[in-house]
Amino acid sequence: MEIILSNVDGTPIYEQIARQIKAKIVSGELREGDALPSMRLLAKELRISVITTKRAYEELEREGFIISQTGRGSFVAPVGTELLREEQLRRVEEHLTEAVRAARLGGLSGEEFLDIASTLFEEEL
Repeated sequence: MEIILSNVDGTPIYEQIARQIKAKIVSGELREGDALPSMRLLAKELRISVITTKRAYEELEREGFIISQTGRGSFVAPVGTELLREEQLRRVEEHLTEAVRAARLGGLSGEEFLDIASTLFEEEL
């Protein structure tokens, strides 16, 4: 499984791992029942501590994205449409927050920002 870690990103490594695995689940790259690499194997591949991968998997399990079974490993959980929608909404909010910051830095009014957003939303991307 390809996971890219950044030392310059202020986000803790376990959060980077969890975020990338969630993105793979939400996008459909990882599907219900797919096995994840063992914590030890992922730690070895990423050259990090097993404790870090354990923390990432625990977060993913707590949020309902994976199921861990003692002796068997960790698997993508059946993810309901509500959970996927919430994750997608959260991602949109993050991007919009950045867009609002950029608009304010650029001196745009709220109306100008909404006009741009509306135009982009109606376009086929």
